[in-house]
Amino acid sequence: MKPLLRRDVIFPEAELPVSSELMAEGRRRARQLSIGSCPFLTEHDVTCEVDYKRRCVEKGKVMLHAQIGYRELEKTRRAYREVYARLDSEGYWVDRYGICLDWGMGYPAAERDRMHCGTGLILREPEDFALLTAEAPVAPHFGDFVLGMPSAVENTEAALAAGATTVGNLGQYFTFRLPMWQEDVATTGATVEALALISAMPVEIIVHSNLDDGFAALFRDVCCALGAVLLEQYIVEDLLNGKIGHCYGHTYTDPVTRLAFQRALAAVSKTPGTMVYGNTTAYVEAEVENYASLASYLLVDISAQKTFPTGHAINPVPVTEAMRIPEVEEVLDAHRFAHRLLERADSLIPLLALDEANEVARQIVEGGKKFKLSVIEGFRDAGIDTRDPFEMLLAIRRVGARRLEVLFGPGKQDKPVVSSSMFQDLQDRADHYLNVIEESSRLAIHNAGLIACVGSTDVHEYGKILLEEVFERLNVQHVDAGVTVDPDVLVRIAIDNDASFIALSTYNGIALDYLERLQREMSLRSLDIPVFLGGKLNQIPDASLDSLPVDVTDEISKRGAIACHRLDEMLESLALLTRD
Repeated sequence: MKPLLRRDVIFPEAELPVSSELMAEGRRRARQLSIGSCPFLTEHDVTCEVDYKRRCVEKGKVMLHAQIGYRELEKTRRAYREVYARLDSEGYWVDRYGICLDWGMGYPAAERDRMHCGTGLILREPEDFALLTAEAPVAPHFGDFVLGMPSAVENTEAALAAGATTVGNLGQYFTFRLPMWQEDVATTGATVEALALISAMPVEIIVHSNLDDGFAALFRDVCCALGAVLLEQYIVEDLLNGKIGHCYGHTYTDPVTRLAFQRALAAVSKTPGTMVYGNTTAYVEAEVENYASLASYLLVDISAQKTFPTGHAINPVPVTEAMRIPEVEEVLDAHRFAHRLLERADSLIPLLALDEANEVARQIVEGGKKFKLSVIEGFRDAGIDTRDPFEMLLAIRRVGARRLEVLFGPGKQDKPVVSSSMFQDLQDRADHYLNVIEESSRLAIHNAGLIACVGSTDVHEYGKILLEEVFERLNVQHVDAGVTVDPDVLVRIAIDNDASFIALSTYNGIALDYLERLQREMSLRSLDIPVFLGGKLNQIPDASLDSLPVDVTDEISKRGAIACHRLDEMLESLALLTRD
């Protein structure tokens, strides 16, 4: 039988780095490194966060997680200190902080100054990591843009030296692409070395992986999301002798599936989870309405930890997050809300459909195990060394989520065993936008024979997937330019496919800069087609005093692009163009 995959297609290189050498270098670095002291470790008298998590599970304490991170280090330090102090003074608690680093941290330190960065925090020196962790007795979690990046080794060393014992985000390795950086072999090598370093430390370090930043958000079958967990466990725990803890939650809207996934994850995990992230895809640009979403997912997550504790901290996401980077007072409000809900949750737990969730969890575990075994067997048939962590990581990344699911998913084509609620959300949103535009506009687009070149300026793919879903229903051919697509690559793809227009989703505060670079490339290649830019149309001004992004819709329009805050706005504008 012909293999489903071919090694020479996945690895066209004549030679790849040797895993044993990368692992040896990581272990050598571990011998020269010590876990630094920080207020969290000393106040709670633990050697690592895993010890603290296990203690909380034994006591039945539900942990709280907050995201902290502004563009300025000093503002982030103040927030780190203030959120803890003010909650503590009110009789509340916060157990851990996720530090929101900018994607620029993913570049090697020597390269950062010449690379374009987003709206987040950049720690210029290793000592800056420790300046943060010293501000409050809260477990520091350096998640985004540490592991899975070209700078994985140097960032991991800095995080550990600052007293952090949870480091991530391995999930980003599989899906995130840094702008202007295409060297996936070097990135994989740095990741293997950093994982070996972590695994060789004398205390338990959690390798954190946010599934919604990895493949989970791209699978239509939740079984494949759990299969991704099992594959990551195989690489980190079986091949590298480390410990991995998982996060999920951004895209889990359906309460039964959300609860079931927690149960399924518990059934296959040896290490406590990191956190359950807020269901941010359910948020809209309206604070009051977002409190309903906040309450709905928090109640599920609180109940999950009270009835079957797994060490995951719950994450009350401020209701303003869909509109702007939340300020300290907004973070505090979300946590006050969570604490009040914690006080009332016991009386609500009997209302939950635990039996139904447990049955769905059983299906997820069964399907996830099938997916893992099928992927490993398929790789082995293709000639991939499935005992080599480098080859496993790079093969998974290059084959990609969608193809892995098609080839090895436990369900039949378009019939998942357990449907992802994110894709149901996408279907519902597509229905909504198609229903609110004029029928004449739908017909105009449908009959125009358009070809869309669709991409994302950064690592966020949700808006891009929604665009593709709507275009499919409107008979618009769409060419996938990918995420974090560089402007020159985007222009080449548009020209090669004779695109009628470019449709871009953006999120991370680079809307205007990206457009300027794109238009320069279009001018160089004499490409004159409309550019639609939607999503979070903001950017931090060069002369900003507060380091917060501002809306740049007017500037985008002045440059001749079509700015769209909502998809129905884009569709109406597209319809007008077809009539001209």
